[in-house]
Formats: sequence, C-alpha cells, structure tokens
Amino acid sequence: MSDGVMIGVDVGGTFTDVFVLDEATGTARVAKVPTTRPDQSGGFLDGIRQQVEDLASVAVVVHGTTAGTNALLERKGAKLGVITTEGLRDVLEMRRRDRPRTWGLRGDFLPVVPRDLRLEVPERTLADGSIRTAVDLEAVRDAAKALADQGCLAVAVLFANAYANPENERAAVAAVRAIWDNPHVSASHEILPEIREYERFSTTALNGYLQPEVSGYLDRLETALKSGGFSGEFMIVQSNGGVMAVDTACRLPVRTALSGPAAGVIAAAYIAQTAGFPDVITGDMGGTSFDVSLIAGGKSMLSPQTSIDFGMVVRTPMIEITTIGAGGGSIAWVDKGGLLHIGPESAGSNPGPVAYGLGNTRPTVTDANVVLGRIDPENPIGGKLARLDVEAAARAIDEHVGAVLGLSTVAAAEAILRVANSRMAGAIRLVSIERGFDPKRFAFMPFGGGGALHTAALIEDVGLARAIVPRYPGVTSAMGCVIADMRQDFVQTINVLADRLDEGALAAFLQDHVSRGHALLKAARTTFESTDVVVELDMAYLGQTHTVAVPLPVTVANAQVVPPTRREITAAFDAAYLATYGRLLKNGTRRVMNLRTSVIGRRPKFDLATLAPKGGDVAASRKGHRAVFFAGDWHETAIYARLDLPVGAVIDGPAILEQPDTTVLVDPGLRATVDSFGNTIIERREG
Repeated sequence: MSDGVMIGVDVGGTFTDVFVLDEATGTARVAKVPTTRPDQSGGFLDGIRQQVEDLASVAVVVHGTTAGTNALLERKGAKLGVITTEGLRDVLEMRRRDRPRTWGLRGDFLPVVPRDLRLEVPERTLADGSIRTAVDLEAVRDAAKALADQGCLAVAVLFANAYANPENERAAVAAVRAIWDNPHVSASHEILPEIREYERFSTTALNGYLQPEVSGYLDRLETALKSGGFSGEFMIVQSNGGVMAVDTACRLPVRTALSGPAAGVIAAAYIAQTAGFPDVITGDMGGTSFDVSLIAGGKSMLSPQTSIDFGMVVRTPMIEITTIGAGGGSIAWVDKGGLLHIGPESAGSNPGPVAYGLGNTRPTVTDANVVLGRIDPENPIGGKLARLDVEAAARAIDEHVGAVLGLSTVAAAEAILRVANSRMAGAIRLVSIERGFDPKRFAFMPFGGGGALHTAALIEDVGLARAIVPRYPGVTSAMGCVIADMRQDFVQTINVLADRLDEGALAAFLQDHVSRGHALLKAARTTFESTDVVVELDMAYLGQTHTVAVPLPVTVANAQVVPPTRREITAAFDAAYLATYGRLLKNGTRRVMNLRTSVIGRRPKFDLATLAPKGGDVAASRKGHRAVFFAGDWHETAIYARLDLPVGAVIDGPAILEQPDTTVLVDPGLRATVDSFGNTIIERREG
C-alpha cells in the first residue's frame, strides 16, 4: 500500500462515512457526518476535513457513491434523447412485457426517455453481423440536432444487432459526437456488446441518463479536492466491488448503480475471512435501507443483471445485494386494516428521526430504539446533535402507533422493532435458505450505523451461528473503499455452437479484453501486488433460454493470453451444468453465448491488526449502566466504551458497547468476545 494517507468515503442516505488509514503511522481514524442533499459533495468534504487537515498528505481517495442510485430511484437523471433503428423506438417502453404488480391487470410505467425524444433513423444490421442497410448519417445528424434543440443533455445511440457488428452504430456515434456540444453520448456497442435487445438498450439508455448527473458530481468533488491541495489518485467503487478511475466512472456511470453497498460487502468479506469466518451474511443497516448479501468461501456473489427499480434493468456485473426499506430512519405506520408497517419511506438525514428534533413527527426505527433505552440520548452518533429528544420520540410512537393499536408506549416501540427485525430476517432467508444455503453455518456481520442494534434478534429469528461485529461497523463501507481491488469487466457475444467455435476468434476477443484491461490498470497510476484475469462463458444447451456461467482455465503471461481449447470448454460446461442442475442432457448440443472477462488489479491490503485495541482494561472501559428494555422487561444494563475494550475481553449480556459510529447491543443470554483484530464476536452463552 501507499506510504501516505488513504481515505475511503461512503455516502449513504442519512450519513456520510469516512475511513482514514495512515500507512506511515499504522493508525486509522473514522468520521460520520450527515449526508447533504441534494448535493452530496458537501458532506463528502466535511467528513474528510474532520480527520485530515492537509490534503497534500493524502495518496488515495476512494469513493462509494449513491449519486447514480438516487438519480435512478428518484427519476432525477438528465433529459436524454435516443437515436435508434427504424421500428425500435418503443423497445424501452415495451420491456419484456412484464408488469409492476405480477398479479394485477394494470400497471403504469414511464420510461426514462419519453416517446417524443426517441427518434428513428434508417439502418439495419442482421443478427449474423451482415449489414442490410447502411446507416443514413444525414438522418442521424438531423435527429441529433432535433434532440439538442429540445434541450436534451445526453443522447444514446441504440441500433439493432450492434453487438454482432458495430459498424453502423460506430459511424452514427461519430456523426453525433461531431455536432454534440458535450461528451455525454452513449453507444450500445461500447456499453454492452451483448445479445438481448432490451437489456442492451436499457443499460445504455440508463448510462446516458446518469452521465450529466454523475459526471458533474464527480467533477465537483475532484475540483474541490485539488483546490485543497490533493494531488493523489481519486477512484470510484463499482457495483462489482472493484474500483475504477474517475474518468471511467464519468464515461460509464451505470457501473456505479450499487457502488456504496458493494464496498461494504468487499470489506465484510475481507474482515470475515481474516477473522476465520469464510461464510458470512452481511447486513448493512443505514438510515434508509437494510442491504443483505451472502459471502460463501470468502467470495461474494456476482449477478450479471440487476433491476434497480421496475423497468430499470442494468446488465453489468454487480454484487448480489438484496435491499429492503428497513433502515434506522424508516418510518413506522399503521394501515387502514390495523397492520403495522416499517418503511419504505424514510426520514433520511433531514429531518431524520423524531428524536433529532429537526421537524419530523412520524416515528422511526431509531425512535423505537431510543425509547427502549438502546441508544444513549446524550451521545448520538454523527456528532452533530447534542442530545436526542426521548420525549418527542415517545409522543410520536404513542400518536401514530400506540393509540392506533391500543398499546402502551413501550409495547408500541417493541412492536416497531419486532416488525423491523422480521423484515430483516426475511431478507436474510431470501439470500440464504431460498438459494440452498443453510444459515446455521453462516456468521452474521452487521454494519452501518444501526446494524449492531439488531444482531441478537436476527441470530435468534434466522438461526445464524454467531455474529461478527467489525471494529468500525458504522463506516465499514468506507473501509471497503480502501480495501477494494481495481477491476475492469468486458463482455462479447459469441453465439455459436460449441463444436463450431472458432478458437482463433475466441482468442482474439479474449486478447482484446485483456489488453484493454491492462491499459486501464496502467492508466490508474496506482500500485498492484498482482494482476488476475478471470474468464467465463455464458453457455446453455441449444433451445434453452437461461445460461450457466462456465469458468474457464486461462493462462496469461506478459499480458498475452493462452486461450482454452474446445475440449476444455466442453469439459468446463459439463462440470458447471452438473453442479447447477445435477445432471447433463444426453446428446444435448452445447451453445456458447457470451464471453466475459474480468481483469483485476490486486491492491495491497492493510493489516487488520492495525485496528486492534492496544492495551485497555475491561473495568476501566465500563461507563456506567442504564435501564434497557429486552424481551418484555427492563434490565439494568452495563455500558462499555467498546473501543477501549482489550483483545480477549469477554462481556456477558445484557450489555451495550458504545462507540462514535454505532451502538452494539448484547442481549441477555449472549456473550461478546473481542478478537485479535478488534472485532466483537457475539455468540449464545452455553449453559
């Protein structure tokens, strides 16, 4: 790693988290400040300034951003125009003819590009790559001018079968870029040269929709950092858990759609593996959402395609993350039928929970934790509030939940937490049991500002083996920014029967991917311990719609690739198909659909022992006690300063371990132990 200072910054819905690692001194510092909306750059810079006075000493800043995610979910991207093949202007609106509500006959959907901004031009490329009709460049220029005149800030060029032969689309894009007055021009063959029309069109359109918003945000951040004296490397976390340069992120903002949550999963995998727990389920609970992901054998799960919202399909590798609206700021409400719900609406950072005293009057999950004594009202996390208003939180719970359901204040607060915990447990079952994983062999890693408050309930409800709470759970995603490797993903449709595969053509595609990946790594101006190339084919039997991912044995020496043979590909497919479905199809004809290549620059990892407490004493770390409500009764509960606990400390519940970025709850019947890396292992007490 660099000998200077490395900073990871994660912007969430409520808080912006900063993790500062000083390699020269072997120390780490954290900060948590309210996220500023609508411009998140304010909180980003405030958090850094809290911990670093001289930006000239900073070698690397890595950012996990939700700018793209928020723009998609809130429909606040740029005004986008589309230029497409005659007859295909409605692909984005027709989708796959799915419905917002599966069992309903009605459902409204508005594409991010209205129909009058989707213009058609004469051109036609066939599925075999042959060109039936050359593109009419005069029509392309007229369309581009018309879109610019209507105020479009970005344009996407989406031609039929451009993955098979991009010649028409390439010529059209060149014509558009010659007259377009900004760099926000997206082409489907550059974004996703892969078969499946709607997915390619959707991913490219969303990329264009995000470009002005994300690139403007990143430009502001980069300018502010440089004006403060920063001259190091500024990188952005991708949804696949890798990092990329800022210029790449500005060109491909769609790859940042799940940037922040992905960073947390990367950190969790590294922390858990180092601590001896290769199988872990993560639960990132921030102010707005609860994000769950499964890590098996030290590896996070990747999905080739994700729906950010209904009709917003992004086909690019992303860490599999299940998100529900159950964050600390999620609002509790009772429907007309008398059922208690949590979220999806959130109070966010402004106005925040009722206890913040900033104008919200509806109770949240945080308010329930405050009323039940689980959060210290005199020392709220984030450092911006002097104290939390317990009385106001109690009144809100009474008015909106207790009075409606006929419950006391305490019973209503407990009901809010029960519903929130039930929703979170359901999300954990979704990524584990419903996918064939037994949760009993998995540890649970809670992080985010609120995750460690719900550990015991989730261990009990789901049957998890134990929990491992990282040293700085409230800023785990920010830590992940510092840990993440640099990664470049490429895809190319092959679409040929396996026994007719041209090994030379496959080798050429593969070599092109590797060469481009190495060039991007080299341009990043950062240090790598090693470079890995991961290659997969999407394959299926002829006639099947769904493919299986087939890992391939590939050797790379001096950036030159030794590709696999047809025989090796067939054997790899049989192994992958058998592992997935338990049997092979006798006499089935194998088909190769897509080549996927990942070029990964392994960044040096810092020693987690750096975070471990140096010395400390259990008795000295005890701060006092207070009454806390657990399982139907109040318990006098010991309070500890968690960061002052020494390695090997054992704390029996009920207990609360407090630190600036989170609160760790140890319920009765559980035991917390501090390991050699500063993590807290929470398990059931025996006997």
